[in-house]
Amino acid sequence: MPAGARLTVTRSRSEVFRRQPGWELFFFDLSSQFHGKSLAELAGLAVGGDRLDPERSNMAGMARDFWRNSIWHHGDVAWAIFETVLMAFLGTFGAGLISLPLAFMAASNFAPLRIVRQIFRRFFDFLRGVDALIWTIILSRAFGPGPLTGSLAMLLTETGTFGKLFSEALENIDEKPVEGLRSTGAGPLPRIRWAVIPQIAPVILSQLLYYLESNTRSATIIGAITGGGIGLLLMQAMQTQKDWEHVTYYIVLIVLMVILMDWLSGRIRARLIRG
Repeated sequence: MPAGARLTVTRSRSEVFRRQPGWELFFFDLSSQFHGKSLAELAGLAVGGDRLDPERSNMAGMARDFWRNSIWHHGDVAWAIFETVLMAFLGTFGAGLISLPLAFMAASNFAPLRIVRQIFRRFFDFLRGVDALIWTIILSRAFGPGPLTGSLAMLLTETGTFGKLFSEALENIDEKPVEGLRSTGAGPLPRIRWAVIPQIAPVILSQLLYYLESNTRSATIIGAITGGGIGLLLMQAMQTQKDWEHVTYYIVLIVLMVILMDWLSGRIRARLIRG
């Protein structure tokens, strides 16, 4: 075998890969009809060259071969990134939906009984006191590995975090709009809807979007434990001790994903809060 090469043996075939500058076979693998062609040749085929596959255009064939690359698995990587973002989204916004009504029971101006406030506050402390990674290990015994376990782990931890933040926001609202609606005979639900929610909505939106960005990073680590998302692919590539080009590829994608989520959440947060 040539020096610097890597041998991969399976039941169906054996492949030898030689190390070269750059990432080998990144766009098209050996089975693709577009493998080995220069950029100029590929551009010519995409614009108006003869079809290499009579069933589809050259542009569609390039996209198909790139997506189904058997070396880099771009389609599987894209799905893994989607799983990671979905895990963070479900865990964050699910926790927000659960913690908002519970926060009223921990706020002193909405729950006059001290014992009720203390029960809910200690409940929030317990949830956020246990790290999401610990919840992941516990829940994996019940639900098995998968994105669902990671989503539930983040949901439990963030429910405690949001419960504390939202209850503090409720305690700092201006009581004048609430008293004004009470003087008109409005019940508790209308007072909450028209006098309380508009005051705390900017805080809720800001915290939800910030933690969505933070949990996107956490979902990568949790995915490596529960077997889901880009974290699992990164862990598998590191365990082989050979596919370090794939490790680099996944790390670059994770960094780009975090940057994109940071930019997107910032834009949404600014627009919603101004609105």
